[in-house]
Amino acid sequence: MLLFLILPLVGITYIGFRTWRLLPFAATGKLVVLAIMVACMACFFLQFSGLDRLSIPVATTVYKIGNSTLFILLYLVMVYLTIDLLRIIHAVPPQWMVSNGRTSLAIFIGMTLLFTYAYHHYMNKTRVPMQIETSKPLERPLKIVLLADLHLGYHNDKTELQRWVGLINAEHPDLVLIAGDIIDNSVKPLFAARMQDELRHISAPVYACFGNHEYYSGNRPAHDFYRAAGINLLNDSVATKYGINIVGRDDFSSPRREKLSEIMKNADKELFTIVLDHEPYHLEEAQQNGIDFQFSGHTHYGQVWPLSWIEDALYEDAFGPLKKGNTQYYVTSGMGIWGAKFRIGTRSEYVVLDLIPQKEI
Repeated sequence: MLLFLILPLVGITYIGFRTWRLLPFAATGKLVVLAIMVACMACFFLQFSGLDRLSIPVATTVYKIGNSTLFILLYLVMVYLTIDLLRIIHAVPPQWMVSNGRTSLAIFIGMTLLFTYAYHHYMNKTRVPMQIETSKPLERPLKIVLLADLHLGYHNDKTELQRWVGLINAEHPDLVLIAGDIIDNSVKPLFAARMQDELRHISAPVYACFGNHEYYSGNRPAHDFYRAAGINLLNDSVATKYGINIVGRDDFSSPRREKLSEIMKNADKELFTIVLDHEPYHLEEAQQNGIDFQFSGHTHYGQVWPLSWIEDALYEDAFGPLKKGNTQYYVTSGMGIWGAKFRIGTRSEYVVLDLIPQKEI
């Protein structure tokens, strides 16, 4: 958390220095530009004082500006560092970075185009088809929509949720399973917009586990929202539906989290078993307990490149399918997103799983 607060300050200092030297304006014009940049960055830090104390329109504005600035800041640092390195090796002339209107305009246009693309790429959800054959008994073939990381709140609002529910219902699923982080940081904007009513429009039973953000929003308020939305919460518990086991694990950050071996004592191990586990740590635990399929989220796959490289270094499986022994895994990059609505080198997605008996193939 300390690095999360310090690094933006270091970044804005570096960008401020470079921007001051680059802009072809008088001192007054440069001060105006830097003041706007600082004000936008201040919105990011203002979030930590508690958005719920603000009115919802103000909180929404602060959230969107502050978090968008953080990602734009990252790419501006990358641009300035690249130019500085090229300048050091004499690949570009020094005057490119001193009172240069053409360089300023090129960076502005480039950043505008990049983040316009990033926004529209985020809004375009990817449907990921998946098929699993099983020799275990099934009542019938099942179509299951799998989601994680909706992050409903001050940025992902009811209008977007309505569109997502439409995508889910268009699949005519038998089940909808959500691997945590339905809530972003607070239930206040969710209840204010009555998003629980929209989730009740999903045309199939919904089962979900908690993610770390449910705990950020408060354990009790999160429980209240799940209940109001008609979501079957599985926290270290098992449900049997349509002849399969659905296991929902408490979030990895919870001190009350039980071992999977203890949870599975209450399950019929002859049935096909799906585990919902928000954070994809210790994947071997599912394999050791004979789980057929584990679905996780949390990583967002970094949201933007090159953060996806960091996620690859942190997790055994940061994104996509994996198989260990007889256990299959899928770590999703998420339907929604934390912070700004930008995707660069990653995608927002939902998985449509067809679970089929081997004899019918």
